[in-house]
Amino acid sequence: MRWLAFPKMALSLTLATLAALVLVGINEAGFRQSSHALAEVGDAQHARAELNQMLQNVLDAETGQRGYLLTGEASYREPYDAAVKQVDSHLAALQAVYAQKPDELARVNELAKHMARKMAEMEMSVRLRQNGNDDAWRFVITTDVGREEMDAIRNQVAGLVNASNEELARGQEQIATSLRFGRIGIALVALAGLLAFYLYLRQTHALRSVGERQQLALERERNALEGEVRERTATLAELATHLQQVRESERGYLARELHDELGSLLTAAKLDVARLKSRLSDAPDATQRLQHLNELLNSGIALKRRIIEDLRPSSLSNLGLVASLEILGREFAERSSMEVEMVLEPVSLDEDNQLTVYRMVQESLTNIGKYAEATEASIVMKNYGNHVVVEVSDDGKGFDTQHARPSTHGLAGMRHRVEAAKGKLTVSSTPGKGTHLSAVLPSMPA
Repeated sequence: MRWLAFPKMALSLTLATLAALVLVGINEAGFRQSSHALAEVGDAQHARAELNQMLQNVLDAETGQRGYLLTGEASYREPYDAAVKQVDSHLAALQAVYAQKPDELARVNELAKHMARKMAEMEMSVRLRQNGNDDAWRFVITTDVGREEMDAIRNQVAGLVNASNEELARGQEQIATSLRFGRIGIALVALAGLLAFYLYLRQTHALRSVGERQQLALERERNALEGEVRERTATLAELATHLQQVRESERGYLARELHDELGSLLTAAKLDVARLKSRLSDAPDATQRLQHLNELLNSGIALKRRIIEDLRPSSLSNLGLVASLEILGREFAERSSMEVEMVLEPVSLDEDNQLTVYRMVQESLTNIGKYAEATEASIVMKNYGNHVVVEVSDDGKGFDTQHARPSTHGLAGMRHRVEAAKGKLTVSSTPGKGTHLSAVLPSMPA
């Protein structure tokens, strides 16, 4: 199901990418158009300001000129001179503004001509007044040259102002158009983004649903497998317990047969040897043979007893668990020349659990003798009322419990035997620091 989702996810990603690209394009186009429009608006406003200021300077110059002509006072000459100086700078600024606009530049050049004529006319009248030629400057004033040039200047300025107004209007229209285009584009991009987001959410929901279904299927399969494993583990545990019980039963049967049958045969043979020895006391050679035979029978009886004790310790049923463990510890100490410390308390366990404790201690001592290379060992059995704790420790070389050899089944057998008795076995060991085994078994109710 997942591979079917990839085309839809690719579609969502494509839509989102296209929406982002379109948004960037709209933003960039709007920015450029608005920047251009703002530049035109700025130029138009600059041009209007220059035109208004220049026209104001002409009016100031004309006012100063007329005041000077009428009064002849130098104070009227100062505004005239200041205004005349600024006219050229305004014309230069207008020419720079309209450098890329041929029509407006032509108007500016025409305006410059009229301004030059007007300035020349005012300059002539002022110079004549300064030289005392009253009739001459009055004649110049009475002519229509100054008025005509002023009207031409006003017409050119009005034309340029109208052009600036049109340019302002165009710039504002461009900005408004850019804003409208941007709004429409952003709305479309937002819709595309929402569509892509909806497709993404839908696909995510579908993928989550598929994942949940797969997870449920995996959980069901895992639960089924775990149930099967638990069932088979329980079956194997029951089988192992049954085999262990059968083994102990066969050991007990074989021990009884050896004790009853072979023991009676060896005892009868020993009695017969004793009778023959008493009757053949005058035959030294025969007596020696009978003595050797008696020793062989004694060795056979001792071997029979050891085999019976290994198969089924008779001391466990005759003397009890504490005495059996003491005997087991002393015999191990004698065989291994190792010091064995024992602290054993009387406990209340049934026959099967007593055998479990005995076998655990027996297997532990066997492992100590084979692998531990220890000098001291200890056997501790304590009664805590509702449970019994049995501990076997040594000061040998120890081992790493995380990397125990799988081929050694002694610990596994002990653990299974203890767990079959509803107990728990704990093994603690560190390389170079010995090994400690602890078994906890439930006590038999009083």
